[in-house]
Amino acid sequence: MDIYEAIKNRHSTRSYQDKAVEDDKLKRILNAGRCAPSARNRQELKFIVVRDSHLRNALAAASNQPFVVQAPVIIAVVGLTPDEKMHCDIPTDPVDCAIAIDHMTLAAVAEGLGTCWVGHFEQGQCRQVLSVPDTAKIVELLPLGYPAGEPVAKNRKPLEEIVCYDQFK
Repeated sequence: MDIYEAIKNRHSTRSYQDKAVEDDKLKRILNAGRCAPSARNRQELKFIVVRDSHLRNALAAASNQPFVVQAPVIIAVVGLTPDEKMHCDIPTDPVDCAIAIDHMTLAAVAEGLGTCWVGHFEQGQCRQVLSVPDTAKIVELLPLGYPAGEPVAKNRKPLEEIVCYDQFK
C-alpha cells in the first residue's frame, strides 16, 4: 500500500474484532513510530504496549471510553520531557509524540489494522496504572486492533478553505 492510499484509508476505529495483533505486525508499527523525527533527534519518548486485559480495562475506565478495552493492544505514548520547548515556544513532547503516533497509525492501516487517537483520559490515573513517573506525561493512548465493521466516510473541508499562500488569510 502506498502512503497516499494509507492516508486516504486511515480513520478512527472505535470497534475492534476479538482477534490478537500478530507480534510481527506490532513490531513493524512500533518501528514506524521509532523512525519518526523528533526535536533535535533526542527521541525523548516511550511506547508502553498494553496487552493485559486488567490494565486495558483500567485505561478504558480512566479514559471514560468503553471502546478502548475492545482493542487487543493499547499503546500509551509517553513524552519524557514535558517542560522542554522548541525555540518557537511550542512544547516538544506533544509534537514529537504526534509525529510518532501518525507514523504508527499509517503503518497500522498498511497492516490492515485500525487505531484511534485518544486524548480524553485522566492523566494521573493512567500514569498510576502504567507506572509512569511524575517526570513524564502520557500524550495519547492509541488503541490498536482489527476493525469490526466498515469505516464511516470522512468529511473534509476543501483544500482551498485551509491553504493560504504567502500570508495568513
